[in-house]
Amino acid sequence: MTRINLLLLFVLVGCALSLVTSRHDARRTFNELERERERARQYEVEYGQLSLEQSTWAMPARVEKIARESLHMQMPLPSRVQVIEAPAQAAKCTGDNGCDRAGAAIASTGAASR
Repeated sequence: MTRINLLLLFVLVGCALSLVTSRHDARRTFNELERERERARQYEVEYGQLSLEQSTWAMPARVEKIARESLHMQMPLPSRVQVIEAPAQAAKCTGDNGCDRAGAAIASTGAASR
């Protein structure tokens, strides 16, 4: 009878140690999860700030001001601007490849700087 009691005692101690270890691992994993969630929130805030900064730097009025003041550039005279219609089979224009909103390519005759 004593041997069975000792065996059951060892099994009980083993189960208790296993329970303590698994609870500790669960708490540690939860703490890591919370740290990573906080880091993700910080990255979202930083992304928002950087997006705002990028939109500020890329404002057309700001770019035009820098081009005019720092680079001494000016808009070409209307008489020097030619609008060239794109052929029907040509690739569609996008807003950043030298096409206006109607899809016509824009070309300037002469230099745009002083």
